[in-house]
Amino acid sequence: MSGEQLPERPGEGAARPDQPKPPELSGVDLARQALVAAKEQARARGAAAQQKKQARRGGLRSGARADGRDPLPLGAAINRLITERGWETPAAVGGVMGRWPQMVGPEVAQHCEPQKYDEDARVLTVQCDSTAWATQLRLLAPQLVARLNQDLGQGTVKLIKVLGPGGPGRRYGPLRAPGSKGPGDTYG
Repeated sequence: MSGEQLPERPGEGAARPDQPKPPELSGVDLARQALVAAKEQARARGAAAQQKKQARRGGLRSGARADGRDPLPLGAAINRLITERGWETPAAVGGVMGRWPQMVGPEVAQHCEPQKYDEDARVLTVQCDSTAWATQLRLLAPQLVARLNQDLGQGTVKLIKVLGPGGPGRRYGPLRAPGSKGPGDTYG
């Protein structure tokens, strides 16, 4: 076996004449390569030590840089909650209920108050303190719907349901005429 040569497998043994030899690394290149390898090992050891330390402390802690666990200002937290839950339209309509006097004017706002908003039907219900103001608001309803949709986005409010005054509660007793609504006859 001393004079025989073993057949070479591809990728092993002597370099083929048609392939260029890789350049041999000099002292500076070897030092750079060793430095890169040492940095990678140190980074891996540091990451492992950091994970171990965090596990001992009970989890991740906030550091000097901002991340998702940092506290938010109240307004930003509320806006994020509204967006995540899909409450944009009800929140916008709620804002209109808070700005009702600016939307309809102080005189109308004194006599008519928004009660509720039905998101599915897109109906805003408004209660008025007299039948005269209810009639007035019914006449202004198309313009008010246009103004609300301009402020909130097209199609947010399709209809304004106007309610008249509620009137006193019903009383039953011996002095009531059969079939009479009592004071409810006066209130529409």
